Amino acid sequence: MYNRRLVYTFGLLTGLFAAGYGVMFTLLDDFRDRYGISESNLGMVVAVGFFSAFLAQVFFAPLADRGHARQLVNIGMAFNLAGLLTMAFGKTFVLLLIGRLVMGIGTGIAVPAIRRIVILADPENLGSNIGRLLAADVSGFALGPAISAVLVGPFGISAPFLVICVATLACFPVMSRMHVDEAADSDKPQARFAFDLLKSRTYVGALCFGSAVFLMVGTFDALWVLVLDDLNTADWIANLGITLFALPLIFLGSIGGRLAQRVGPFRIGTLGLVLGACFMFAYGRLPTGIAMFAVSMVHALSDGVSVASSGVAVGVVTPADRMAGAQGLLGGAQTLVGGIAALLAGELYQNHGRATAYTVCSVLMITLVVVGIACVGPAWSARPDPESSAPTDHGALAHQS
Repeated sequence: MYNRRLVYTFGLLTGLFAAGYGVMFTLLDDFRDRYGISESNLGMVVAVGFFSAFLAQVFFAPLADRGHARQLVNIGMAFNLAGLLTMAFGKTFVLLLIGRLVMGIGTGIAVPAIRRIVILADPENLGSNIGRLLAADVSGFALGPAISAVLVGPFGISAPFLVICVATLACFPVMSRMHVDEAADSDKPQARFAFDLLKSRTYVGALCFGSAVFLMVGTFDALWVLVLDDLNTADWIANLGITLFALPLIFLGSIGGRLAQRVGPFRIGTLGLVLGACFMFAYGRLPTGIAMFAVSMVHALSDGVSVASSGVAVGVVTPADRMAGAQGLLGGAQTLVGGIAALLAGELYQNHGRATAYTVCSVLMITLVVVGIACVGPAWSARPDPESSAPTDHGALAHQS
């Protein structure tokens, strides 16, 4: 019962980190219209958060494996609060850029530590708990626009950021009462960073699978609204599509994570990514926005039961004392690939058209899957042993391979 309460508490905190981004994402047009900030500068505001989160995850996450997990979560929350307040009251490009930069650092510091705490608190339910964190992340992002819609009109741009600040502050006393298992001195890894994990072929395979997911996400997010608008589709259909696409991830995340742990994360990941590549290829050729909307609903169900598999794969192939570093390197790679994919998709769409943009994404996804399978080798078909699904000193699947 206590472990479940811990998972839900840290899931709530994960959702609050995502909600801050969701609010900012929906206020970009207000920043442009009220403060006169150009679209290109707003693009820089969005991008800097991804890159700062990437650097923070790669360089700070290993500290959580060395006995500082709770401290990193608290520091990440403090950075996020500072970033939210800057975004709330900043009215210039420079201030908004700084606010988003600080928010990205906060997220990058805290999230890998949160994943480590949750995974090691209840390792027998690793899959479902990773899925719950995914559901919390998506729910928080989806909640951001709703908070903005309710508060911005009557109370102004700063209101939704301040509400999330208050909710985050309320988490501090709850967090202080939670017991967190920190690494003992004898169990602390000697490696300062997590790059040595790349020597493990199974870990590299999991990284390829996770990167393929965010290659798809970055392309989808960058093109969805633009393509539907160019196909003369009503705005409400595009907005509804984004909302409905998130729902399966919210409700199926835990189920998908549990399925990946039981059947095998690489099996589930392969199936989900191959289907995802097919859906992305189809988006480049469907004749109408309505057709794309219909296909996206099936795509959402597929993603709902499969996207947690890369996080589960990292959880079962990584030694317990390297969990935060491994999850941080995964998150960093995903963030970087997602940002690059968004830039590449926009460039290809503008200069070569819809079919080319989606086809390139599909081909690159399949390439990453093939490389991932080659790296994983015999461990691709391995199923984690329920009796030893907790990450061990060698990692459950890594030991089997």
